[in-house]
Amino acid sequence: MTGQEHDFSHLDRAGRATAGLARSPRLAVMLTIGAGILFAWFILAATAIRGAESRLAGGAPGDALLKDLPRLPLPDFLDRFFALCLAPAPLAGTASVQALALVLMWFLMAVAAMLPSAAPMIRTYCEIADTARIKSEPVVHPLVLVAGYLATWLTASAAFAALTLAVYGLAASGQVLDPVVGLAGAAALAIAGLYQFSGLKQACLKKCRNPFSILFANWSAKSGRIFRLGMEQGVWCLGCCWALMLVMFAVGAMNIFWMALIGLFTVIEKQATGRVASRVAGAILLVWAAALLLVSA
Repeated sequence: MTGQEHDFSHLDRAGRATAGLARSPRLAVMLTIGAGILFAWFILAATAIRGAESRLAGGAPGDALLKDLPRLPLPDFLDRFFALCLAPAPLAGTASVQALALVLMWFLMAVAAMLPSAAPMIRTYCEIADTARIKSEPVVHPLVLVAGYLATWLTASAAFAALTLAVYGLAASGQVLDPVVGLAGAAALAIAGLYQFSGLKQACLKKCRNPFSILFANWSAKSGRIFRLGMEQGVWCLGCCWALMLVMFAVGAMNIFWMALIGLFTVIEKQATGRVASRVAGAILLVWAAALLLVSA
């Protein structure tokens, strides 16, 4: 491109800002992802507040704090979404609608807690794309990779939603998002704890920690291939973190405090080296599972 083509001084402020974003895909991608994560946390926080208001005192950890937060004015369709997520059983004639609401709920949880840990992978892709762009090679937009990554978690969200309906149907809980206690809660914690020591966990974690070799070896100028590459990266992330999502059953599926803690841990675990973080978390979860069994006995 010539110097004149880089000169946007004739545009107004909004036009210059738009042109700047077009010339810097990495900034546009990070802003989009950041906005998506904030939006997911906003909806989840609003749902958690509604859940805390509808539960009795001491129903779930953090309820006392959530009840003191202001109730935000939200559109009617969001209140309908909250009702579907919080109902202990499908509302009259809306079983499929509630299932879809739960899929969306788990997907928002994945976006809020898991997408931040994918930032190094996305940044690595953007760096490779910048190098290719300098060489005037065709480049697929990074958001195609992100879409593939999220497609994997959307599929997983459907499985978590089905598990939610099954578990809370058997547990006969007061609300779908209440913590599961007794054997079911201990089993969720035990599975999550044991998985932290497994070879499969470590294999998936290794892939998540080293995205450059995978992205570089599978580089393509075809959108479909990059989308599949994003899905593959999502599979590695899911293989690394699916068991941690089970902890949400023991603390309440919409416990935003534990959700934030799990999200923070996944970021630390993927950035750390060795197995110390995984093993410490696994040990804590196993001790917690044993304590829950003793208390419930």
